[in-house]
Amino acid sequence: MATNVTMPQLGESVTEGTISKWLVSPGDEVSKYQPLCEVETDKVNAEVPATFAGKVTELLAEEGQTMAVGELICRIQQEGDTATAAADDAASAPKQTEAESAPTSTPAKEKATSASTEDRSLKARYSPAVMRLAQEHDIELTQVAGTGKGGRITRKDILQVIEQGGTPATSSPSAPAAESQASTASASVPAASSTPSVSTASSGISLEEGDREIPLTTVRKTIAQRMTQSKHEAPHAWTMVEADVTGLVQLRKKIKDDFKQREGISLTYMPFFIKAVVDSMKEFPHLNSVWGGDKIILKKRINISIAVATDDALYVPVIHDADEKSVLGLAKAVHRLAEKTREGKLSMQDLQGGTFTVNNTGSFGSIASQPIINYPQAAIISMESIVKKPVIKDDMIAVRDLVNLCLSLDHRILDGLMAGRFLQRVKERLEAYGPDTQL
Repeated sequence: MATNVTMPQLGESVTEGTISKWLVSPGDEVSKYQPLCEVETDKVNAEVPATFAGKVTELLAEEGQTMAVGELICRIQQEGDTATAAADDAASAPKQTEAESAPTSTPAKEKATSASTEDRSLKARYSPAVMRLAQEHDIELTQVAGTGKGGRITRKDILQVIEQGGTPATSSPSAPAAESQASTASASVPAASSTPSVSTASSGISLEEGDREIPLTTVRKTIAQRMTQSKHEAPHAWTMVEADVTGLVQLRKKIKDDFKQREGISLTYMPFFIKAVVDSMKEFPHLNSVWGGDKIILKKRINISIAVATDDALYVPVIHDADEKSVLGLAKAVHRLAEKTREGKLSMQDLQGGTFTVNNTGSFGSIASQPIINYPQAAIISMESIVKKPVIKDDMIAVRDLVNLCLSLDHRILDGLMAGRFLQRVKERLEAYGPDTQL
């Protein structure tokens, strides 16, 4: 019996996923838990495993196609049901007849189109991703035709509208406007063609010979959307202090080899930075808050997001209840999340619930930066590179290890006074470390 396989719920609030790559083909034998395909959501990449062993009979979604949770993506004939396949085929004849009434090359698309015309019960149910895109691009959702199940509007539908210049896809009343825009765009073509450029990208940017267009991945799109949202909605302010961490450098140098041998992981500065931040946040709880539209929400739990970069993306997994962990516990948590990020194994739980972000730009040599707030959090701190500098200490010139602590804050929630006092406490805590400090 060919059993339907649907897009699974990949996490709370995740309503759809884009199939980035099929890992099986029709006719392949699969075992239970074997990955069938790779899926990208707006939060995480994941694999969809087979929940039973059998033979793949049909792939019903294409690579690059966005499918809503619960939509059919493929069929698998379970082991031991070969004898009944013919009967099942007969039983499923009505469905096949429906399929045969349309071209067979793109069954999923045809199915979605058919569903959208027959059932519109879910048209008014919008996912967070759809609402965010619609708000950012000023799109009236009631004018958009949904191709999802029950007429639901998918993110792909909105992206298509955006590509068309923001004009809703359906649109009888606005059709003249669309035509007007199209004619305006076409009118500008001759002017553009008079330049030496070879062609024009969909963004309107001229392309010259040798230029390459790289399609955006789901993760890159999400990063772009969230960074834009943060800069548009949160009025950023920025401040920086310099800390003398000579004692911390001496301490790490003294214990790092034994730590590596004992714990099996390297001891970096990051857990010390996080420890100083979370201890200071207990004194300044407004730093551990989020913007709630018409209110400020002080968060009880201190969950620290840490920025982890890969070659092509940036992730911010979360250390939950970071204030309850020692430097050792934080070091293990940082190592675990960094490894999972690089291996592409982050779960939804790893990415949810952050209340403040610690960024370690010093790992690649930066000495000052203005990080963008991880919206809707109140602030983000960047720990810059530790560098040796000559300073005046006890009326003498001394060589010390200094680091800049850079804080971007949402000025709706925080003012400079509180942010400055918080930074001073972080600085004092980092400067309190010495070669004999007990962890």
